[in-house]
Amino acid sequence: MIQVAKMKETINGIYNGVACVGDIIKQAAPSTVFVLVDENTLKYCYPLVIQYLPQHQVISIKSGEEHKVLETCTDIWNQLTKTNADRQTILINLGGGVIGDMGGFAAGCYKRGVRFINIPTTLLAMVDASVGAKTGIDFNGFKNQIGLFNQPLAVVVDTVFLKTLPERELLSGFAEVLKHYLISDKEQFEWVITNKPVLSNLNWAEVVTRNIVIKSNIVKQDPTEQGIRKALNYGHTIGHAVESMFLNDEQQSLLHGEAVAIGLITEAFISGKVGLLNDVQLNEVAEVVLHYFKLPYLPQQQYAAIINLLKQDKKNEGGETKFTLLNPVGNYSINNSVQDDLIIQSLNYYNNLLDERR
Repeated sequence: MIQVAKMKETINGIYNGVACVGDIIKQAAPSTVFVLVDENTLKYCYPLVIQYLPQHQVISIKSGEEHKVLETCTDIWNQLTKTNADRQTILINLGGGVIGDMGGFAAGCYKRGVRFINIPTTLLAMVDASVGAKTGIDFNGFKNQIGLFNQPLAVVVDTVFLKTLPERELLSGFAEVLKHYLISDKEQFEWVITNKPVLSNLNWAEVVTRNIVIKSNIVKQDPTEQGIRKALNYGHTIGHAVESMFLNDEQQSLLHGEAVAIGLITEAFISGKVGLLNDVQLNEVAEVVLHYFKLPYLPQQQYAAIINLLKQDKKNEGGETKFTLLNPVGNYSINNSVQDDLIIQSLNYYNNLLDERR
């Protein structure tokens, strides 16, 4: 666990250790408490939390990005309504990025807003999704198309939950770790590229703390993403488009971090093509991503779909597709307009890398 005293904030309302949650709730004095889970967190994570909770009710939904939609929110609101939850209710989101995103959104809309607490149970949620007050759902096949900036009452981080994760889920979160290092911590990225550590050997308390600090330092300067917070979107422009495409693919699944990993490579290529990144660093980005991730080939017949999905990216302005790029590793450049032909070149570059490793 993060090495801070009980109930002491690490960064902006982020607390150490699940044992804190009972004191946080007691101080908040809610009328009722609800815990939002999916079938996985109900089985593996809820037993680690229940002893610290006051009397509460459980709301269970189906896991997976495909269920991060308005229909699931309707189920949550129906359960809150049927049990007479009022504006003094607290909703505890116990889960990964889907639970945190959707639970925060549902809480923000119910009776014009009730308080919520995030207890992230995945690496991705600990270092990224639970920090920064972004909430939302997917809509009509577009990633995070509907949402709110909605600050939780608290975020309670405990790395004990990482022991419950399958290796693929842990690796998915590591993509966000790499993103943070690439935009803000050159020294740590160079350590990773030199050592290529086995994930099971990492000091996760140290990794999680470092990444929370990186993200929080950016978010507190730009809470609603008007400027430098866009740095956190590196890897996510193409990444979100690819992820959205796979949401509609019944034959093959792609986790958020895996889609981001594709974005890290393709957007590094674009960074190089516009003169922000040299070939050595581009090769290092590709090398470290492909060392950790087994990623799918993107057939050329899907390029048009990816380009169309990019048109819905939230960073776009005036009909132009806007990217956050590396400038160089350890720094970033926001609001870069990128033409479709260069995006296609980046997808070809990515596919060629996969061909070379076959």
